[in-house]
Amino acid sequence: MARPRTFDEERAVDAAMKVFWTFGYDGTSTQDLCEATGLGRSSIYNTFTSKRDLFDRSLRHYMDARTGGQLEVIESDLPIRERVRRILWDAVEPDPNDPAGCLVVNTLVDLAPNDPEIAAALERDHANRLAALTTAIRTAQAAGEIAGQDAAGLAEYVFVVLSGLRVAARGGATRSAQEAVVAAALRAF
Repeated sequence: MARPRTFDEERAVDAAMKVFWTFGYDGTSTQDLCEATGLGRSSIYNTFTSKRDLFDRSLRHYMDARTGGQLEVIESDLPIRERVRRILWDAVEPDPNDPAGCLVVNTLVDLAPNDPEIAAALERDHANRLAALTTAIRTAQAAGEIAGQDAAGLAEYVFVVLSGLRVAARGGATRSAQEAVVAAALRAF
């Protein structure tokens, strides 16, 4: 009879996610994952089957949490300018317990060019966020809240700026530099 698991699988995925976020897929060793999760190699491989499986689950966990949070802001009743500010401000004032940057952006650069499965998952995530923000911008335009511009282009602009802010944060950008970028981006709204 198999022994029951004595660890929280979701916590292990969250801990692994932060390691992959910090060091990337290739830069993360099995030993790094063992140390972060508190699990032995056999527990990691028995539960997650491979480093790649654990990475895939970590990436999905990240996207579910981040996209869910962004969609909550996008679909709120706040003025569109405030919704966009909140999305961008998350890069200026991230959770202090999180690594710098963005796991999605890092994965997009590191793995997606050579991994169609990863590329497709990242594209689906981006398409969901983009569609929601495009709809919100169109609604705001119809209400006279902002001028009629290309709503899809404006939504794409917001996510490109957000990605740039996350890359800049990973590179050590100052808060004042990031605040200036957000202020400039908000002029479109």
